[in-house]
Amino acid sequence: MKISIERGVLLKAVGQAQSVVERRNTIPILANVLIEAEGEQISFRATDLDIEVVDRAPAQVERPGATTVSAVLLHEIVRKLPDGALVQLADDPRTGRLSVTAGRSSFALATLPREDFPVMASSEYSANFSAKAGELKRLFEKSKFAISTEETRYYLNGVYMHVAEGEEGRALRCVATDGHRLARVDTALPAGAEEMAGVIVPRKTVNELRKLLDDDDMDIAVSVSETKLRFATPDITLTSKVIDGTFPDYTRVIPAGNTKRLEVDASEFARAVDRVATVSSEKSRAVKLVLEEDRLVLSVNAPDAGAAEEELVVAYGDERLEIGFNAKYLLEIASQVDRENAVFMFNASGDPALVREGNDTSAVYVVMPMRV
Repeated sequence: MKISIERGVLLKAVGQAQSVVERRNTIPILANVLIEAEGEQISFRATDLDIEVVDRAPAQVERPGATTVSAVLLHEIVRKLPDGALVQLADDPRTGRLSVTAGRSSFALATLPREDFPVMASSEYSANFSAKAGELKRLFEKSKFAISTEETRYYLNGVYMHVAEGEEGRALRCVATDGHRLARVDTALPAGAEEMAGVIVPRKTVNELRKLLDDDDMDIAVSVSETKLRFATPDITLTSKVIDGTFPDYTRVIPAGNTKRLEVDASEFARAVDRVATVSSEKSRAVKLVLEEDRLVLSVNAPDAGAAEEELVVAYGDERLEIGFNAKYLLEIASQVDRENAVFMFNASGDPALVREGNDTSAVYVVMPMRV
């Protein structure tokens, strides 16, 4: 194999692939990226056996071929090469080395046989559809903060993507929860997704997916089966196993009878929560909300450090209410609100609160209260 490729193009392609590779693994080949050159393009394939990413880029292929080399090492070398450099990659079967040359810089990297590289088995996908990158990004970005990190509840370690009945007909829905907060985000159901099986997309896959969704107007081809799912652009294909488990019935925890309505400027609210929470060093910092007519008082009382209080002018017309929440959870939910105002719906001090963006019900959040 011998190819020439522009440094920026190579860096982007290798960067996507190397991020999938697990830094610590006991199988040497899994630390490598499979480089395949043929025709007028080169592809980089990396896997951790649960996720596989293939990134394709245009290149001048003088001699087709394939080899595997350390993904992290290759990425580090390319990252440190000067902008605009023309990089040559050439493997030498006699020495078992891949030479990387750019200008006066040259490197010789150890390789492993391409035959040893595991390729994820192809799957029969039961649903195939296309969605705009911007819509998929919104679904996953707005829900992923609520993914559980508790490994024993593995079925909550991802985003549940499924078809559901939304406010305006059937919708493609993403839900995540850790038992303390919940995010439910809908978008219009794409053609072809009607028969899609509900799947739990792992946290790592959700994070890797962000890199495919840069261009909001790009069409992303999505394929789903009961065990795998695939997202593809013309240049990148991301294939992932799904979490083998049953997502709980989240609809039971979304309150339907909350009538006390608070409307507040989302960014102003977030800044106030952040300020009053400063006096507490506890991870589960509880912020107390006292609601009266058109007035919200936020307070934190940390016996060891001190106390803080801030008052906000809000739209609220119901009876007085005192309720406490984890400061971190309030900040995370407030940061999801793209519109100017966040709407909180309360019932009583011991009941979960429902949060949405203005009157938009396509994104709904639930947060459990704390005793304060």
